[in-house]
Amino acid sequence: MSRLQGKVAIVTGAASGFGKGIAAKFIGEGARVIIADLSADAGQAAAAELGDNCAFLQGDVTKAADWQALLQLATDKFGGLDIVINNAGATYANKPTMQVTEKEFDLVFNVNVRSVYQSTEVLVPYFLDNKRPGVFIQVASTAGLRPRGGLTWYNASKAAVINGTKSMAVEFGPNNIRFNCVSPVVGSTGMTHLFLGKADTEENRAGFVSTIPLGRPSTPADVANACCYLASEEAAFITGVNIEVDGGRCV
Repeated sequence: MSRLQGKVAIVTGAASGFGKGIAAKFIGEGARVIIADLSADAGQAAAAELGDNCAFLQGDVTKAADWQALLQLATDKFGGLDIVINNAGATYANKPTMQVTEKEFDLVFNVNVRSVYQSTEVLVPYFLDNKRPGVFIQVASTAGLRPRGGLTWYNASKAAVINGTKSMAVEFGPNNIRFNCVSPVVGSTGMTHLFLGKADTEENRAGFVSTIPLGRPSTPADVANACCYLASEEAAFITGVNIEVDGGRCV
């Protein structure tokens, strides 16, 4: 029996990168998945690639109405919802803190934190009203645990995600709604050049990779495997944790 057989999941920011890797893993484990992304072209292409057990809905994770549309699609197309993966994220280019603009500050807190707020505002009542177990998994970051200069407000946004997730784990544990995080170290995604503050090349990544004991960046498969465990019945007694998918970076 596949580990997520019969489950229905929403994965945000899943047209590429970590999100697409999570969606592919979940489908491979028997789940049906709705991928949400701002990019219609990339999202539709990803859904077509992932097959009949995947659907796509273009949406903005900072808007309650778009979360309501995702819930409606999950119930109409797949009969319900079990798992929510808040993967969509944003950052600005690595630079001194005093150069960060108000627009950049708003971007990281809206996409990284407000999206989690909106998802819970819309979806927790669904689980409560239907007395249905639920799983929320936030893709946070090692930056929320071991912050460094240059990405101050991105780091702060991910720390808020981790802390808020732990708080909700306590609050909604009695309702059998589990909240957990995974925190990847930098990988090779569409945002890597922003984290580095320069082009995403092997040479430019070398200095950062040298700080990872296992000697490589994180991959979509690494993140997907951790999310799959947390979403599965194997983790039925796991809530309020943050799994560092970081090759030992945070030790």
